[in-house]
Amino acid sequence: MHETEKIRAQVRDRYARVARAVETDGGELPSQTGGCCAGGSCCAPTGDVGTDVDERFGIGLYAAGDVAGVPAGALAASLGCGNPTAVADLHPGERVLDLGSGGGIDVLLSARRVGPAGFAYGVDMTNEMLALARDNAAKAGADNVEFFKGTIEDVPLSDATVDVVISNCVINLSVDKPKVLAEMFRVLVPGGRIGISDVVAEDGVTPGERADRGSYVGCIAGALSRREYLDGLASVGFVGASVEFTHEVALGMHGAIIKAIKPAAEATQ
Repeated sequence: MHETEKIRAQVRDRYARVARAVETDGGELPSQTGGCCAGGSCCAPTGDVGTDVDERFGIGLYAAGDVAGVPAGALAASLGCGNPTAVADLHPGERVLDLGSGGGIDVLLSARRVGPAGFAYGVDMTNEMLALARDNAAKAGADNVEFFKGTIEDVPLSDATVDVVISNCVINLSVDKPKVLAEMFRVLVPGGRIGISDVVAEDGVTPGERADRGSYVGCIAGALSRREYLDGLASVGFVGASVEFTHEVALGMHGAIIKAIKPAAEATQ
């Protein structure tokens, strides 16, 4: 198996196990059930599922008021490193896309914020997570959401479909990050924006040092540096990009907020 496909298969297997654990345990938090994420989030710098994890990842990064009423299965499957729905400053009527939507928590929160006049899409490559997300949407009574199977490198949406792209600790898992950044730009309308939570390395941390500090599927080894993120966003056409560190997740590695804007269309003559 090619190395990139091997990594993708490892990521898919890990998150499939998370979804199955949540379904098996009736929506309880994996840390409560002793499942594949015993002790907390699966997106953690331990190199394996089910060891010592803390509030640097997962549902603890959301304010209690934000997640009130969200189905337990969506809360239990929350594996991210931030709260992108808050980062993106969503408004009523907007169309939102969540890359790597997992159990659906950020899609459901986005749907709340954009209201009945807006819409929230989720894209995920793992069948088990998609099934969990659709079940959570049904339990929440959310009818302005839709989940698609696909990869974040090849988003199954047309050009200029959404106003906002969000993602929560998923881009670091991609095997082709330039393609992900290009896809975000493609699906956004002119003037659209991104609000991303991700793990980002300090510029002085080499790829080898990132690998030493955590596994690829643990959201560490595959992380971009701040400069790599900014350069990558600029290279596909984004403007006004910023990367703000929020909390350290490993030595020289941080949860971060990434923002950028797709330039508005030129005025017609």
